[in-house]
Amino acid sequence: MNFFGYDRGDFYDEMISSSGEPHPASRLLAREIEGLPQGELKLRQKSAERALMQAGITFNVYSDNRGVEKTLPFDLIPRIVSGSEWRRLEQGLQQRILALNLFLDDLYHDQKILRDGIIPREVIASSKGFREQCIGLKPPQGIWCHVTGTDLVRDRAGQILVLEDNIRCPSGVSYVLENRRLMKNLFPEVFSGARIRPVSNYPARLRDILEFITPDGGSQPRVVVLTPGRYNSAYFEHSFLAQQMGVELVEGSDLVVHEGFVWMRTTNGFERVDVIYRRIDDDFLDPRAFRPDSMLGVPGLMKVYKAGNVALANAPGTGVADDKAVYAYIPRVIKYYLGEEAIIPNVTTYICSEEQDLSYVLEHLGDLVVKAANESGGYGMLIGPHSSKENIEEFRRLILANPRNYIAQPTLSLSRVPTICEDHLEGRHVDLRPYILYGRDIFVLPGGLTRVALRKGSLVVNSSQGGGTKDTWVLAEPEEGAPPTASAGGRPPAMVLASPLTPH
Repeated sequence: MNFFGYDRGDFYDEMISSSGEPHPASRLLAREIEGLPQGELKLRQKSAERALMQAGITFNVYSDNRGVEKTLPFDLIPRIVSGSEWRRLEQGLQQRILALNLFLDDLYHDQKILRDGIIPREVIASSKGFREQCIGLKPPQGIWCHVTGTDLVRDRAGQILVLEDNIRCPSGVSYVLENRRLMKNLFPEVFSGARIRPVSNYPARLRDILEFITPDGGSQPRVVVLTPGRYNSAYFEHSFLAQQMGVELVEGSDLVVHEGFVWMRTTNGFERVDVIYRRIDDDFLDPRAFRPDSMLGVPGLMKVYKAGNVALANAPGTGVADDKAVYAYIPRVIKYYLGEEAIIPNVTTYICSEEQDLSYVLEHLGDLVVKAANESGGYGMLIGPHSSKENIEEFRRLILANPRNYIAQPTLSLSRVPTICEDHLEGRHVDLRPYILYGRDIFVLPGGLTRVALRKGSLVVNSSQGGGTKDTWVLAEPEEGAPPTASAGGRPPAMVLASPLTPH
């Protein structure tokens, strides 16, 4: 299997340049693949699939009646990012996360950004992610968004754009770690010859930031991962991260509020919990504060949190920044709080609640991608060029009935990566979800989850819609020593440490 006859199409290809030669960062891998014996690459792909199945690396699809758990499809050809390009992406993500944190703190306190008219007040007031219960909240160390997964795409011209932010409970990092473990076993010769930045330190980094936000600054805080349970789509990840961090995986029924603190039931009795990495949406976190019918959360948890006796990551209320209508204003948010232009721009976005944008969207439905403002996983979405007239008309009715709930974007020609298709390679569209941790500094994991649309011609990369994953290799630059952990926008870590909520 080689690249002879590989059709890169009229798209930006992450591995093969327009001249038909590999990009400089991809040359070593391309040579290795072309030097393999006939059929060897396919054998290694099969080995990877068996390993994933044996390791139980699965996800759940709620809408699939044929079974609950599925093995996440994985393709052996990685996405490769040069060190210089990654440096710019890292700076852009740090900038974005610092601005989002300032934005969230402002929304739940002074709301200066609304008073100054940068974002219409009604956009926030009507957001399903905005929580009245969080007004006045002061999260430990002033940090709201400890873990973020920001989805990036590259267009036909080669420009990287932010597609959306995932701040409530971003998932997928366990697949990053497992994909890398697989690749190191299947391509040891490439890893010995290339300077590929490691990702294995993510669980240690995550535990560091969780311990950093311990309310009383204790030296040995008890950290737990709170999961909705084994039927959740990301349960594998919850258990994986708990095991990798060396902390307890708990469900709501394992925790109890007593005398102003949160306690965990153990075989030795009740033990106090200091930090909860919650993988439960706000609605189900505490039936006394949010949905009263929730059986997944911990009654009284929010009262303990507001009193400063337990830390939560991410903070409740962060979902307002996941709202796709709010996303459209984030470049203005960055400019407002930091006085800087966004290093990584947004995809052009039309807000259907604005009259001029609504008129344009309705006239061009067949050319646009329409998304429900508070949906995820590829649900509630119209891809105009690939949709029937009936589907387009159905979305027209939905938009007119509730314009606030929809945004629209141009149909992007997402970049592609060679993908194994039986006995040859074909290009498949991809996006990239890097993971950002905000604690003492803002750390961007060098790589992230490359999601791939395995169906030919498809632009939908979500696993729930038939997508798979690839490993992401970030190459170290020749002059690099230790991986950088700079604070946002190139600011020294001490400046963020001194005051996480103050722009500099």
